[in-house]
Amino acid sequence: MIPVFWKELSDHFGKRRFVILLGLILFASTWAGFVAVRSLPELAGEVPPDLVFLQLFTGSSGAIPPFLFFLSFFGPLIGITLGFDAINSERSQGTLSRVLSQPLYRDSLFNGKFLAGLTTITVVQVSIVVIVVGIGMFILGFGPTLDFSLRIAVFTLASVIYMAFWLAIAMLCSVWFNQAVSSAMTSLALWLFFGFIMLMVAGAVSDALVSNPQTTEEAIERVRVERMARRLSPVTLFQEATVTILTPTIRSLGPALVQEGSRLERLRPLPLSQSLNLVWPHLTAILALAAACFGISYARFLREEIRS
Repeated sequence: MIPVFWKELSDHFGKRRFVILLGLILFASTWAGFVAVRSLPELAGEVPPDLVFLQLFTGSSGAIPPFLFFLSFFGPLIGITLGFDAINSERSQGTLSRVLSQPLYRDSLFNGKFLAGLTTITVVQVSIVVIVVGIGMFILGFGPTLDFSLRIAVFTLASVIYMAFWLAIAMLCSVWFNQAVSSAMTSLALWLFFGFIMLMVAGAVSDALVSNPQTTEEAIERVRVERMARRLSPVTLFQEATVTILTPTIRSLGPALVQEGSRLERLRPLPLSQSLNLVWPHLTAILALAAACFGISYARFLREEIRS
């Protein structure tokens, strides 16, 4: 597995498409962090001084969305790029049978490819977070406290798990389809469905179940139904988990999260352990989905008939 890992890792960092995609995501993330820093003086009277640093990740300015938006919607492209042709490219080029004719087990080949993609994702995500934190320290003149540093570390880990899910999705499509184009289109279709179409589906479900609310209770019920429908998407799970981790004043993931502005930000921040208790089901669900996709693709690849 180790030779496959190092070979795939060198391929990932050498491919032109990955370098271009990484440059775009780094630019978008850096710009979002810079805009958040520039908007901090406007929040000086609303946000407590010890919470200013976390606004790097959750704050926005005008039409520029926050850092979390870029990561939740465009971060999956990294995982899809690394995995959509991991297996079927070897099959189409005729190198898969030659590689497996060597003293190399199938599981070592598959695990090496996945581990190389996961390592690449980790390096990319850590680099992006370090850039945003570095920009904040340079402009603000101070760094995060120990508690906030731990929150940023947990956020980075959650981001890696989230992008690992999309890597597992892409590798599943790569095993399932013989053509790289088909696996890429299917992976992108799933990304569009969970990231955009699912929002419209959740709104339609809430309209169908609670139409034309007349009381406050009905309005809250409509928001609750829509939020539960959105949570069928890993994108929503990741957004809620990371917003809760990076906003210590959030005490509930119910309808109050929609109104997390000035009222919640005046509350006393929660410790990290209590914030993790709120989002533990979200992170567990994303990890379980990633493990399920990995297990299905792993089992199918081991049972697949490979001819020269």
